[in-house]
Amino acid sequence: MTTVEPSGSGPTPDTPTAEELRKALKAFKKRLKLARLDDESRLGHGAMTGGGKSGILGIQAPRQYPQAVWDELVKQGRLKYAGQGVYELVKPPEHR
Repeated sequence: MTTVEPSGSGPTPDTPTAEELRKALKAFKKRLKLARLDDESRLGHGAMTGGGKSGILGIQAPRQYPQAVWDELVKQGRLKYAGQGVYELVKPPEHR
């Protein structure tokens, strides 16, 4: 019987894959967009205005992905942790 020692070069079970990170970020963006649209379409804006701008900057991360995914996206600079389970989308730097 031989045992295989894990090498340090491969991903650990807790490390999310690139595909999982991509899907999680896409789900986050979609939920943020829907939250903003819902906020902008609420009653209370003037009838002759085109609606109001949403003040929503962050949302709770979708629960279908583990915490390790959100931690990795923060580490990569794609999201910002705002506290109390809320994350904000980080704007990409503008090119001049």
